[in-house]
Amino acid sequence: MSVTKLGLAGLLTTLLTLMPALAFASGGDGGGGEILDLTATTYGIIALILFTLAYALVIGEEFLHLRKSKPVIVAAGIIWALVGIAYASHGDQETAAIAFRHNLLEFGELMLFLLAAMTYINTLEERNMFAALRSWLVSSGYSLRTIFWLTGLLAFVISPVADNLTTALLMAAVVIAVGAGNIAFISVACINIVIAANAGGAFSPFGDITTLMVWQKGIVQFDEFFALLIPAIVNWLVPAAIMSFTVPRTAPQGENEKVEIKKGGFVVLGLFLLTIVMAVSSHNFLHLPPVLGMMTGLGLLKFYGYRLKMFDRKLLSTTAGPEAIGLQLEESDEMQTAQDKDHQKP
Repeated sequence: MSVTKLGLAGLLTTLLTLMPALAFASGGDGGGGEILDLTATTYGIIALILFTLAYALVIGEEFLHLRKSKPVIVAAGIIWALVGIAYASHGDQETAAIAFRHNLLEFGELMLFLLAAMTYINTLEERNMFAALRSWLVSSGYSLRTIFWLTGLLAFVISPVADNLTTALLMAAVVIAVGAGNIAFISVACINIVIAANAGGAFSPFGDITTLMVWQKGIVQFDEFFALLIPAIVNWLVPAAIMSFTVPRTAPQGENEKVEIKKGGFVVLGLFLLTIVMAVSSHNFLHLPPVLGMMTGLGLLKFYGYRLKMFDRKLLSTTAGPEAIGLQLEESDEMQTAQDKDHQKP
């Protein structure tokens, strides 16, 4: 499973688990009757037990080989049923349904937003953008301490655009390749990356599922997040400076393998940045959900994938033989597959 799939699975699992709680935490924005306090009731206790059991299965995924989504979907369904029974027993036939539909809409917006973002990250990964970055770090001649700072800085810069989980996974893969078996360096560098990714994601709506939720809800405006920039920098630099003394100045021993970015990699990166601008603009200026800009950007990516495939087909038909055409079209198809494979996840 790719790191981007792992990131999307983790984010969606969090959303599914919190779905019932978020609905009533919103204060009944969708209308309906009186909100019942079910905390100390039998329904509330059963819901808490189900929540705990579901999360226990999530934690044990590595040993059980059970996808996180399975237990939390079942738990969420049963908890919603308990909510419906509780309200029905008080003669209220509408409030639970209204809350569910209201929360389902918010969940759908978040899921589509993340789907578009992760598809872009997946496509950038398939175009060798991250592999080229890893190759550059290995062949640059930098010392391990310099690479320690560079990977932390990149994690801090990338996480506000991607998200902290995906950024941490991608940059950790870079560190593992650069470290080439140097466990001491890999351990410290990965800790630095996790801290940097979480700190960087705190001052951006796109950096974390929590910041994304409060931004889409309108609780915090886009520009208000930047008040956290200085605290975020300090939060990363202080532990990074302390840990850096444990990293030697020796050169890495990784393989010096040259990786080239596939055709269209930088165009996809440009489209991703344009998509983020559209998402922010649709929310700030048009007062429409940010997911509108993200899905429009996803459509642009689909169009570019189609154009790249057709251009390669036309070019190869006049300059290469049948065997070369087949090989190049297979590479173009990989880009389309990268865009679609998140849709195939059960």
